[in-house]
Amino acid sequence: MVQEVDIETFAVARAEGALVLDVREAFEFAAGHVRGARWIPLGMLAGGLAGLPRDRALMVICASGNRSRVGAELLVRAGFDAASVQGGVAGWSLSGRDLAAGTA
Repeated sequence: MVQEVDIETFAVARAEGALVLDVREAFEFAAGHVRGARWIPLGMLAGGLAGLPRDRALMVICASGNRSRVGAELLVRAGFDAASVQGGVAGWSLSGRDLAAGTA
């Protein structure tokens, strides 16, 4: 079972240097994402593992938490320290935090 973190725990992990990995589609990422997030769509995640750091936590985020759970499970099985963000980008925005816009 993959670890799921709430928005507050995610905010702390992000501030402490965790890599934010956004697994949504390009149009979703461009419309608004957590500032500093790295974009790899879920369908391409398995092929992008070599480019991910193994020396820091990965916080996987999507729109609401479903795709991020799948992505975090894949990462954990591959030996990464990864967690899924409950509530996703929607939860981040609803908590009053800002989003960046634009492409990866």
